[in-house]
Amino acid sequence: MFALIDCNNFYASCERVFRPDLNGKPVVVLSNNDGCVIARSNEAKAIGIPMGAPAFEYESLFQQHQVYVFSANFALYGDMSNRIMTILSNYSPEMEIYSIDECFLRLNGFGKHFSLQDYGEQMRLQVTKWTGIPISIGIATTKSLSKLANRIAKKFPEKTKGVYIIDSEEKRIKALKWLKIEDVWGIGKQHAKRLHTQQVTSAYDYTLLPDDWVRKNMSVVGLRLKHDLQGIPTLDLEDVQPKKNIATTRSFESNYTQFEQLNERIVTFAGSCAEKLRKQKSCCQSLMVFIHTNGHRKDLPQYNQNIVVKLPFPTHSSIELARFASQALKLIFKQGYAYKKAGVIVQDFIPENVLQTTLFENRNERHIPLMKTIDQLNARYGQQKIRLASQDLKRVWKMKQEKLSPRYTTQLSDIITINV
Repeated sequence: MFALIDCNNFYASCERVFRPDLNGKPVVVLSNNDGCVIARSNEAKAIGIPMGAPAFEYESLFQQHQVYVFSANFALYGDMSNRIMTILSNYSPEMEIYSIDECFLRLNGFGKHFSLQDYGEQMRLQVTKWTGIPISIGIATTKSLSKLANRIAKKFPEKTKGVYIIDSEEKRIKALKWLKIEDVWGIGKQHAKRLHTQQVTSAYDYTLLPDDWVRKNMSVVGLRLKHDLQGIPTLDLEDVQPKKNIATTRSFESNYTQFEQLNERIVTFAGSCAEKLRKQKSCCQSLMVFIHTNGHRKDLPQYNQNIVVKLPFPTHSSIELARFASQALKLIFKQGYAYKKAGVIVQDFIPENVLQTTLFENRNERHIPLMKTIDQLNARYGQQKIRLASQDLKRVWKMKQEKLSPRYTTQLSDIITINV
C-alpha cells in the first residue's frame, strides 16, 4: 500500500498559520517579482481567480473581494515543508518526497496490525496540530491510485475526514469513472486531446485501452501508468537522484541597461549554482549564460542570446564559476538594449571526488576548504551572509516583493511575539 500526503493550498496555508485572522478569507500568493498567482485558498478559487492569473490584470478583483495578497516567501515555505516531512517520516521507514508539499509513504503490511483509516487520521491530526498546515491523505495499492484517493479526500473533506482509502475493486472502478482523463496524474494536455479523439474521457476509459495502442501512442511511461491505475503496482518509490543540470535564473525588478548591473546578477547566480553543486557533491564541466530583453515591450529593441562555455577544469568553487560566467557575459552583452531576465545553468557533472587534472590549468585546491567554511557560516548565520565582493552587499536577490510576509521561522527578528 502507498499513501500520498498532500498539503492543502500549501503556500496560502503557510501564510495563515501565523495570521489566523485570515482563516475563511480569500488569500493568494504571487510568483517571483509579484508576477502571477501561484497559490490560492479555497475562498480565492471560489471568487474565480485562476492559477497563473497575472496580478496586474486581477488587481481590481483583488480589491473588490478584499483578497489578501502575499509575495512568495520561499524561506518560510521551505522551512514549514521540512517540518512536515520530518513528522511524516516517523510514520514509515520508506518515503519519497515528491515536491515541497507532497510525499509518498510505503505502508506495506501496516493494515494487518491496525486500521489504515485511523493511521491516516492520526497522521493528519499530528501534522495539523504541530504545524498548523491542513493535509489530505490518499491510500491505495499503487502510487497512481493513492494520488487519485488523495484527490477524493481533498474534494470531499466532510465525508472522508481528509483521508480516503481505495481498498476494493468497487472503490477503484468508481474512483476511475469519476476522474476526468485530463486530471489523471501524468496525463498532459496534448495526451488528453489525443485520448479524447479515442472517446477516452475518464481514467476508467484509459484502463480499457489495448496495451499495444497505449505503448505506441503514450510510450512505455503511459503503459506503466495504465497498469498502475489497474491496481497492478508498477511505479515504485524513487530515490533522490543528483540533478543533471542546475539553473539559477531571475526576471529583474526593472530593465537593466549597463553591463555592471547584469554582471552583478550573473555573478550572484553563478555563486548560487556553485552552492547547489557542493550540496550534491558534484563539479560541473560547462556552464551556460543567457540574457533576455523584455518580450512584452514591443516598443523596445529585442535581443536574446546565450553562450555555452566549456570549462578548462571541473569545479564547484563560487569564485571560479563566477569568473567564468562573467567572462561569458562579456562575449554576449550588447549596449543599447534593456535586459529583463538573465540566468546561469551549470551542466556536465562529475562527482567531486573523481577529478582528472590537466597539464596546464587546474582548479585552486585552496578553494575547497574555503567554500566549505563559507557554506557552514551561511548555514549558521543566514543565507548569503558571506558573498563575493562583486555581489550586491545590500540584498540577496533583487526581486519585487512588495507584499512579503515576515520569515517567522527562519529569521530571529521576525519571530512572533505573544502578549499573555
